[in-house]
Amino acid sequence: MVLEHYISDLLYRYNCVVVPGFGAFLTQKNSAKLNVVTNTFSAPNKSIVFNRQLVSNDGLLVSYVSNAEKVSYETALVEIENQVKIWQEALIQETSLHLKNIGSLTRNNEDKILFQPANETNYLTSSFGLSNFNSIPVLREELKEEIVEIEEKIPFVISPERRESGRFRPYLKYAAILMLAFSTGITGYRAYQQQRTNEQVARQDAQEYVNKQIQEATFFDLSPLELPTVTIDASSTSTTQPTVNEGEEMHYIVAGAFRVKGNADRKIEQLKSLGFNAGYYGTNAYGLHMVTFDSFTNANDALKALREIKLTQSKDAWLLSEK
Repeated sequence: MVLEHYISDLLYRYNCVVVPGFGAFLTQKNSAKLNVVTNTFSAPNKSIVFNRQLVSNDGLLVSYVSNAEKVSYETALVEIENQVKIWQEALIQETSLHLKNIGSLTRNNEDKILFQPANETNYLTSSFGLSNFNSIPVLREELKEEIVEIEEKIPFVISPERRESGRFRPYLKYAAILMLAFSTGITGYRAYQQQRTNEQVARQDAQEYVNKQIQEATFFDLSPLELPTVTIDASSTSTTQPTVNEGEEMHYIVAGAFRVKGNADRKIEQLKSLGFNAGYYGTNAYGLHMVTFDSFTNANDALKALREIKLTQSKDAWLLSEK
């Protein structure tokens, strides 16, 4: 089984693919770029990063391999675990591992894994068929900043053009110099404003990406091997949160977020069997189904319960407050 082939397939459709017990490959969308040195235009693409801390099985890769190989879920999980052992041994013995169309992983002297993504594959489907190309550079006449000084150094003759009154018009030369300096100042101010706008957009895009990765990559602890399949009444998985008065703030202790609604329902049943007032919160901005341990109207009660849950149940639990 070539596991990297299945990982590559999933990266076209998902932003996070977790290899159980090994780490996660995440993608980030990049805009089109222009290399001013080589005059090369690059199409929009997805860059790949590797996170060694995300090792919990979210069921995505195992389910895909199970369907592709036409084997049971348990068999696919065992095959993936065996492949992960081979990768880990390669990193220990050879200190490097190359995954086709994904990238190369190397282990340094500090036992840290470094990842170098592959550039030959563009995982952004909206850029299908687009390729990089070089353009002919556009040459523009550069304006000289010290025009007066140059005029004084370079000898030249001005025809003594006279008006009808017989007077010279030397002021025209200085008026042209002033107009040139004024237009150069306006151009520089516009470039400065554009640079500030680009920096603000870049900071906003970076913050949105971090928030998205936190939402998608924090809670994927549930797999079909950990919880049995149960028959669930639709009314039993509905939100069990107390009635909220208008303007009152509610505090939810979040247990996890799942791509598959069935996994969220089974998580609720599991938490209820442990004595929690678990409920279904709904979906977040990225379409993940959120499950809560409990909900409170008092912030102090919520924080006290959160500390207890982190100590006894899940260190990844977190608090969501809203009005």
